[in-house]
Amino acid sequence: MKKTLRISLPSKGRLADDSLNFLAECGLSVHKPNPRQYEARIPALPELVVLFQRPGDIVVSVREGSVDFGITGVDVIEERKGREDQVLTLHDALGFGECTLTLAVPESWQNIDQVGDLHRLPQEFKRPLRVATKYPNLTGNFLSKHAIPHELISAEGTLETAPSIGYADLIADLVSSGQTLRDNRLRPLPDGVIQESQAALIANRLVLRTQPSALALARHLLEYFEAHLRATENLAIFANMRGATAEEIAARIFERPTIGGLQGPTISRVIVRDRDPNWYAVHIVVRREQLFQSVAELRQIGGSGVVVTPLAYIFEEEPPRYKAMLQALQEK
Repeated sequence: MKKTLRISLPSKGRLADDSLNFLAECGLSVHKPNPRQYEARIPALPELVVLFQRPGDIVVSVREGSVDFGITGVDVIEERKGREDQVLTLHDALGFGECTLTLAVPESWQNIDQVGDLHRLPQEFKRPLRVATKYPNLTGNFLSKHAIPHELISAEGTLETAPSIGYADLIADLVSSGQTLRDNRLRPLPDGVIQESQAALIANRLVLRTQPSALALARHLLEYFEAHLRATENLAIFANMRGATAEEIAARIFERPTIGGLQGPTISRVIVRDRDPNWYAVHIVVRREQLFQSVAELRQIGGSGVVVTPLAYIFEEEPPRYKAMLQALQEK
């Protein structure tokens, strides 16, 4: 039985920086005394050792059990996770590292606007299409599903130059803004999205089943991740409002579409200098994208002195993804 648990994070690049920033925002800052070392700690989780690896290696390490948890992209998880009973995805939408694994063709292929158009190209070349990719499993499955004759070309360097150099006809690569494709005279096919991706949290399924400490840590991570992500989508609003009773103010609030709060408003009496007994303070949580509509609705029903503050966490009774994890552990 292992007493120390391990989590692997990306070792470099934007995904590495975003992972550290995300953990810090969740209250789980990573402390790395020596920048040259590939090991660190999270003071809030003293039982956990942090390792740093390449994104693809993280999946392999979790799959083989040398690492218990990992944060990496959905793209490499789906490419390298192996059997379904080895790696369990605990959270597949951490909100950063968004990109898509997509087929991209040369701009000169003017008549190729969708994946189905690729069928006639092998007839022109009199051979299968050569597709350069770092994701042979996902790409091969996608092309086979669409019955596209193909030959996969393994490439570890820059894929975008493959068609212009001539060692591949098209590529399957990660796309975020698409600028790199345009710089190399390539364009993505609109229906050529092989895998949508963003950062995700994974764990070794066997470790979760056999080590109570790993299960407890999984809950801890999911609690903080879910609470933080939910908080970033919402804002807290405080406002003063006149009314005969708290119930009368609540009735006015429930008539409006955006200011009902999570379960309802919190309303408490305000003690004012002139001893007016009809002032109340209203506290609600609203969706971030509905802020201006919410403020307008509060004003329409007599709200004033409106204060808006960000939220750090919104904790559920139990994280939905933790329930899903327990169910998944029972199934396989």
